[in-house]
Amino acid sequence: MSGTTLAEAELINQEPPKPQKPIRREWSTRTRVGQIVLYALLIGLALIYIYPFLIQLATSFKTDAEAASDPVSLIPQTWSVAAYQRLFLRSDFPVWFMNSAIVTVFVTLGRVFFCSLAGYALARLHFRGRGVIFAGVVAVMAVPAVVLLIPKFLVINQLGMYDSYAGMIVPLLVDAAGVFIMKNFFESIPVSVEEQARIDGAGTFRVFWSVVLPMARPALITIIILSFQGSWNELSHFIVSTQSPALTTLTKGVASLASGQLSQGTQYPLKLAAALIMTIPVAVMFFIFQKRIMNTSEGAVKE
Repeated sequence: MSGTTLAEAELINQEPPKPQKPIRREWSTRTRVGQIVLYALLIGLALIYIYPFLIQLATSFKTDAEAASDPVSLIPQTWSVAAYQRLFLRSDFPVWFMNSAIVTVFVTLGRVFFCSLAGYALARLHFRGRGVIFAGVVAVMAVPAVVLLIPKFLVINQLGMYDSYAGMIVPLLVDAAGVFIMKNFFESIPVSVEEQARIDGAGTFRVFWSVVLPMARPALITIIILSFQGSWNELSHFIVSTQSPALTTLTKGVASLASGQLSQGTQYPLKLAAALIMTIPVAVMFFIFQKRIMNTSEGAVKE
């Protein structure tokens, strides 16, 4: 009699499992058509969006006569850099660029520091009137900027900062939207991280500067981009805070070019060359930091 048990015999008689075939998702014709239509729509929208910029780039290298006769062509018949030469050699464009660069650098650094301080105070410090102050910050975001132009001019003039770098920079050092962004991000960081630092003997500012602020890198990069773009493209504030030609920024200078200064006739290449140069720093800043904008999961830890 065989020593094979009944259980062993059943295992022997069982067929080996057949390998499962990989499941392939077969797209229907309707799905593929929908995808094609979607991509075609997105490509069309991208072309519509980028076409004016391409016209701006091409026109800046045209002659004045060609730009006036054929303004929407993308390939100049005669390539010319006369517009750029006139901007840099026979105009105040370098002064405008320098003023915008100075104001933008100081405003960006100031907003990063002061907005992060204010956001941390509203998120972590418990003091009387904190809710009222935050409500005021949100209310300021709802007020149109044009409404504040006359009060801003009166305050700047009363403080003796009119027509100076201080009058151009100081009112822009804090932004309500920046405070709002930083407060919300700090609230997403676990409190246990700060408690551990306080156990080690760190004070409030030390906790903020050495522990919390490095974890808020995504929000800081967002503030940097928004502050750089906002101060670089600011116009209304500089209109009410300065009048000296030596303090003219790019926005005021390009606006004056559009109104006919430094030129007679249309002068499309000159105006579009100035506008093109003005857009380059903001575009470079955005493309460098675009992948790091407000990833709220970065820097978070599990409690």
